[in-house]
Amino acid sequence: MSLPLCRNVRVFSRCIRTSLALVTALGLAAGTAAAAEPTMLRVNVFPTAKNLPFFVGVPRGIFEKHGLKIDLQFTPNSARQRTGLAEGAFEIAHAAVDNAVAMVDVAGKDVIIVMGGDSGMNELIVQPYINSLADMRGRILIVDAPNTAYALLAKKLLAKHGLKDGVDYTVEPIGRSALRYKAILENEEYAASVLNLPYSIQAVQQGKKSLGGLVDMLGPYQANGAFVLRSWAMANGALLERYIAAYVDALRVALDPANKAEAVAALMQNMKIPKDVAEGTYKLLANPSFGFVPDARFDMEGFRNALAVRAEVEAKPGSKPADPQQYLDLSYYQRAMARLRER
Repeated sequence: MSLPLCRNVRVFSRCIRTSLALVTALGLAAGTAAAAEPTMLRVNVFPTAKNLPFFVGVPRGIFEKHGLKIDLQFTPNSARQRTGLAEGAFEIAHAAVDNAVAMVDVAGKDVIIVMGGDSGMNELIVQPYINSLADMRGRILIVDAPNTAYALLAKKLLAKHGLKDGVDYTVEPIGRSALRYKAILENEEYAASVLNLPYSIQAVQQGKKSLGGLVDMLGPYQANGAFVLRSWAMANGALLERYIAAYVDALRVALDPANKAEAVAALMQNMKIPKDVAEGTYKLLANPSFGFVPDARFDMEGFRNALAVRAEVEAKPGSKPADPQQYLDLSYYQRAMARLRER
């Protein structure tokens, strides 16, 4: 950079002041530009309506307001997601937090759950020939992965009605909700599956039946949440707090009734669904008794129930539910919420 040329003593003082002001202004501008450069975070999710905070928050610039740029990745199934997180393919996973428990208990990975989200938004969708759970005898239940989350809930539900996995019915892993929706439409031998939004609505529109919501039938459940490797969280605590604050900020905006039309349009665009399905989906998403938990709060009672289901269905007979604290570090969430209150 060339400074202004000072041609004589009389203008020397003014020239120096001008030069210093210019240098200072350029320095501040460069610092501001550097500070404004957002940090990239790779976030892995299932392609469902639960991604509404991203569908609304990313184009609105909410994450960038918190200094973040989101690389949203979609997983085909929970097994691939767990492997990807363990191998560092992305920093943050959003899914049923029972997957985090499986990573700790089965794979021996040091994973922590840092935020809640919802109770699953799940319904048991069946073929028209299934009139009760007893009709599942000799039939096929399709799942994402057979040893985590909603598959365990379905097994628990069937066990309550006297049906045992591998004896009275067969479990077949298909993958994420979109793939199970497609499979149950195309193959009538697939008698039942747990589906969430918007696929549960679409399945009923296509002639399938809902036997009810899993929470209504089995009680509170901590389903979707965010989890990360503990080592990454410890090395990037402030970044993780900014992410959680940004996510909650985006969730609030997405669920604001004033933004309903925008949210419905975002669902239509991102989920490739018609307006009536998007409106029905949004209505359920905005219902805290079925959809998003306000501010993505973690449901401890629901998590204890999730651990109890895992101990009953997946662990050895007589196993006691694990201590929930070993899987959690909600201090990042608490500090993130304090950030939001200070804004």
